Amino acid sequence: MAVAPGRSGRPGAEQPELRPPTEEELESCPFCEGREDRTPPEVLALAPGDREPDTPGWSVRVVPNKYPAFERQEVVVHSPQHRRSIAELGLEQLELVAEAWRLRAVAAANQGMTIFACVNEGRAAGASLLHSHSQLVWLDEEPPVPKAERGEPCRLCEALEVERAERTRVVEERDGLVLLCPYASRSAYECLIAPVEHEERAFSSPLLGPALELAAEALRRLAVAEGQRPMNLWLHEAGHWHLELLPRLSVIASLELGAGHYINTLAPEQAAETLRND
Repeated sequence: MAVAPGRSGRPGAEQPELRPPTEEELESCPFCEGREDRTPPEVLALAPGDREPDTPGWSVRVVPNKYPAFERQEVVVHSPQHRRSIAELGLEQLELVAEAWRLRAVAAANQGMTIFACVNEGRAAGASLLHSHSQLVWLDEEPPVPKAERGEPCRLCEALEVERAERTRVVEERDGLVLLCPYASRSAYECLIAPVEHEERAFSSPLLGPALELAAEALRRLAVAEGQRPMNLWLHEAGHWHLELLPRLSVIASLELGAGHYINTLAPEQAAETLRND
C-alpha cells in the first residue's frame, strides 16, 4: 500500500458518487414490498406476524439470486421500503439482517457448506439493483482470502492491541466493538469493524447486528465528509471475525489488480480523524 494524496487531483480522477433515485428506479425496483412476484420464490422471510409466502408484510426477505455467479447464491433484501444503503437503516433493522444471515448460515452448515456474506452499494461497486441488499454465496469450502487470515497467535488480536493503544486510527469503540481505519488501508476511508475480544463465530454472535450498525455509522459519517459514495462490505469469519468496508472513492486499476500495490489517496490516520469529527 502506498499513500499518494496528489493522485486525487490528477486530471480525469472524478470520484464515483451515488445520485438520488430516479422515478424509473422507484417504479421498477423488484425488491420493494408489494412486488414479491418479481423475484424468485423466497427461501426465508422475517415478518412481525403471520403471512403467506411471497406476499407483503415482511421485514427482511431472502430470495435466490436470479442471475447467480455461483451455483447457489441468495439475495437478502434489507428493507421492504426502498432504501439505497445500510446507512439508512437503524439497529433494529440491521439486527434482522444479521438474523437472516445467521439462519441461512445454519441452513448451509446443515448441508456441509459455508456462506460468504457481502454487500455492494452503487453501480461503481457492482450493484445491479440499488435497493439495499446483501449477497449470500454458498460455497463448498472457506474462500482463500479469509482462510489465509487464520493463524496462531491471532494477527488481528495483535493488531487491535496496537491500534487501541495508539488510538490514531481508531474511529469509535463501543459495545464490545471497535471501528478503525487499518494501518495498510487499500483506499481512502477503508474501515474495519471487529469485536474487541477474540470471537471466531460471527453468524452466531450477538455483536453481528451492532457491527453492521457501526458500519452504517461509518457510512453516515463518510457522507458528511465526502457525500454518499458506493461501497463494498464483506464478512470474514476466519479466526477473529470482522467486517471490512471499502468505500469506492477511486477506481481500482491495473497496478492494484496486477501487482497488488494499492494506491491510497488519504492516510488512514487522517481518514480516522475525519470520521471521528463527523
